[in-house]
Amino acid sequence: MMKSRWTIFRHAAQDARGTEIVESAFVLPLVFMFMIGIFWFGLAFFIYGTAARAAREGARAAVAPVCTTCAAGTTAEQNAVTAVTNVVGAAHLNTAQLQPLASWTPPALCPCGSSPGCGTPKSCDQSPTINICVQENVQLSYPTVGGAGTCGTSVSMRYRYPYHFSIPLTNLDIGNLLVPGQAQMRAETQ
Repeated sequence: MMKSRWTIFRHAAQDARGTEIVESAFVLPLVFMFMIGIFWFGLAFFIYGTAARAAREGARAAVAPVCTTCAAGTTAEQNAVTAVTNVVGAAHLNTAQLQPLASWTPPALCPCGSSPGCGTPKSCDQSPTINICVQENVQLSYPTVGGAGTCGTSVSMRYRYPYHFSIPLTNLDIGNLLVPGQAQMRAETQ
């Protein structure tokens, strides 16, 4: 009788039926989470690239001496905001996801002609309709610290990641992620 019980246990231990199902039950959720992570990281990288390009185009539009497609009387700030909204819209991103300046700190840049570490940095020329920080006539580099002493314009913004995913048992939510976009360009002369 004892021999038959050991024989049954030995045969059950050697039997491989159903192990594939158990292994896939462990592996498939991990593969699925890995694939979702790749998708979400790719989307965040796409938003980061779009925000950087939008800021660069906004800064370029703000420092251009003449805008041939702009209406008469438009300011550099309006040109920058238009360029940013065009790039964000072309990427099919929602401009309502651009965060208000109260939720993040814009770069502390000094006015043109000032020395490094000026007391009060230049504030943003904020558009009331869109949350973009345009700082015109700011010092981008200083000759006393090895720079060329150039003045220009800075455009910066923060875009809220549009999808929410809470990690269980934590306070982490990637929907609270603010993707930055900032660009600086030196002023051009005619």
